[in-house]
Parts: sequence; C-alpha cells; structure tokens
Amino acid sequence: MAEEKKPKAAKASKAGADGAEAKKAAAKAKAAAKASEAEADERPFGAKPPVELPTDYAPRMKKHYDEFVREQLTKEFGYKNVLEVPTIDKIVLNMGVGEAVNDTKKVTAAAAELALIAGQRPVVTRARLAISTFKVRENMPIGAKVTLRKTRMYEFLDRLITIALPRVRDFRGLNPKSFDGRGNFALGIKEHIVFPEINYDKVESILGMDVIVCTTAKTDDEARALLKAFNFPFRQ
Repeated sequence: MAEEKKPKAAKASKAGADGAEAKKAAAKAKAAAKASEAEADERPFGAKPPVELPTDYAPRMKKHYDEFVREQLTKEFGYKNVLEVPTIDKIVLNMGVGEAVNDTKKVTAAAAELALIAGQRPVVTRARLAISTFKVRENMPIGAKVTLRKTRMYEFLDRLITIALPRVRDFRGLNPKSFDGRGNFALGIKEHIVFPEINYDKVESILGMDVIVCTTAKTDDEARALLKAFNFPFRQ
C-alpha cells in the first residue's frame, strides 16, 4: 500500500511545482507589461518606441561646438581656461493656448504637437491666478512647456537653424538685441507648422511658441558671438 501512495505524492509535488512556475511566469509577464506601459507614458504623445543610439553618437551641433566654436571664441575673447568658454546650457520651449479658455482639449492637442517638435514630453502649465476679465480660473490649463538639454537640445537646435527658420514666412533675420543682459536669447515663432515634425493636414489650429536659449555667457556680447558661431541668422 505504501508503495502505491508514493507515486501519488510525487505527482502532487510535481503539480505544485508546475503551479508555482506558472505563477512566477505570470508575475514576470505582468511586470514586463507594467514596465512597457511606464516607458510608453514617458514617451511623447504618439511617439514610436525609442531607437537605441550608438555609444559613440554625438549630435552634429555638439561636434561643431567642440571642433570649431570653442576655438573661435577662445581666440576672440582670450579665455585662459577651457571652462571659461560659454556654452548653450538649455533651450526652453513655451506654447500658450488662448483658446483653452473655451475648450481645455486644445491644451492636450498643443502639448502633443509640442512633444513631436521637442522629442520630449512637455509639462502642461496652469494659471496661478483667476482673472475674470479673460475668463481664466485658478489652476486652469493654459499652455505647455518643455526644457531640452544635452543631446535633445543640440538636435532641436540643428532643426531650428537649418529647417524651421528658413521656412518662416517673410523671414528677415533674428533681432540681435533680444538678449536679457545675462547671456540668454529669446525668439518668437508665430506658426509652429514650420517644424517638419508637424503634419499640416492634421493641425486643428496654428499656434505660436517662444524659444528661449539659455547660455553660460556672462555678457550679451559673448552670447551673441556664441550664437553667431552656431549660424544663428541675426539681422544685419
């Protein structure tokens, strides 16, 4: 009798082990699904999964700065230390949506288009104060903004200078006086459709945006020379 019970016990233990393995596999699959959802949330609206870049990849504008701009600025201003040479620290894109007063869905659409332009998920900006004259309530979504640094910053800068600005209607150059006295430059774009990432046929409304280029320069003259070296088309 004892010999007949042994196979039954072995079968029961084997079934329990199989059940435990199945539970582990299900837990792993669930965790992988959650991870993929989290990655999708971090990606821009409607963006495809990211492509892995080579380890030695460097943006074209970054190479231009290392090989040409740094040496040119050192000769022009006589810097004694490499760390003294000004660089572009970050680029901030800001898009205000005035139509959001009547339809808050306009902000979601604007944020999606700004994400396509920047390649990074923007932050929805909200009103800090209620202004009855403009029908604005406190904490109401009224726009979107995004801050770009490092690789994404240089890639956006490349697209802005070589593609977007030449497509601006009646473009006569950037204002060379649009500096804030601390080396930061601001420019406005009236139509966001000048960027190649935006499909004109799918755009609901044409929006304007502000582009603020923040540099480590101490004076406006140094910042102007830095941006000229990056081929910014300043007005003569």
